[in-house]
Amino acid sequence: MLKFDNVSMRYPGAGDVLRNVSFHLERGEMAFLTGHSGAGKSTLLKLIALIERSSRGQVLLDDQNLNQAKDRHIPFIRRKVGLIFQDYKLLQDRTVFDNVALPLIIAGYGHHEVSRRVRAALDKVGLLGKEKKYPAVLSGGEQQRVGIARAVVNKPPMILADEPTGNLDPELSAEIMHLFEQFQQVGSTVLIASHDISLIAQMNYRVLKLDHGQLVES
Repeated sequence: MLKFDNVSMRYPGAGDVLRNVSFHLERGEMAFLTGHSGAGKSTLLKLIALIERSSRGQVLLDDQNLNQAKDRHIPFIRRKVGLIFQDYKLLQDRTVFDNVALPLIIAGYGHHEVSRRVRAALDKVGLLGKEKKYPAVLSGGEQQRVGIARAVVNKPPMILADEPTGNLDPELSAEIMHLFEQFQQVGSTVLIASHDISLIAQMNYRVLKLDHGQLVES
């Protein structure tokens, strides 16, 4: 499903943020990406989402070399990837329903299918009764669940989460991780960047550890 082959990423004036990173995630696998602040976790996720392109090496998603993808194909490739952020990135002037519906509307789904999929996604994350609310009136945990619903509403085969529990207390963090397990159990490939070592230790999944841009443990 996902393969990094000797991938390096260099920013001008900053040197190599990632250095010769190689690993492979099977379809339906769940794994954690960890390491110190500045280790390269967010950069690695950006390469998968084609927010950045690697300086050297190959990133393959579903056997497609992302470095060779033409710019006009990027929106279609990104439909394979659901992105979840620590700071939620919700539209504050849109309802919960509208936030979750956005990827479907961009993809051109009809009104009936949008409504069906949005309600199914909100039901999955336990927010079905709050589709008319605005993000500002929700708790942090609820806003993160809206972000998760938005990421999975078009059923992407790959889910990426960048510090999804960084702003949540331990109990809510465990609930969010359980949601990711549910998506993995129905076939999604899940990669979660997190510095919460104690939470990761409670879960029996593979850990990819970065240290100053190098993969030191897998």
